[in-house]
Amino acid sequence: MQAGRAEEGLGPNTDIGSRLRALYGAVQDEGVPDQLLDLLEKLDSAEMAQTGSRSKRTGE
Repeated sequence: MQAGRAEEGLGPNTDIGSRLRALYGAVQDEGVPDQLLDLLEKLDSAEMAQTGSRSKRTGE
């Protein structure tokens, strides 16, 4: 079945595969936007505050 797939142009070295690898590489190289990093920090802070308040209530 693998040979049939290669004949159909779906092998790992096809133009589609090359373009997908290039696109994936470009996305990997992009930085994370500052706004997203700020939101993630706020989420972490909120989760830590919530976990801390639970521990105080339950006596953990």
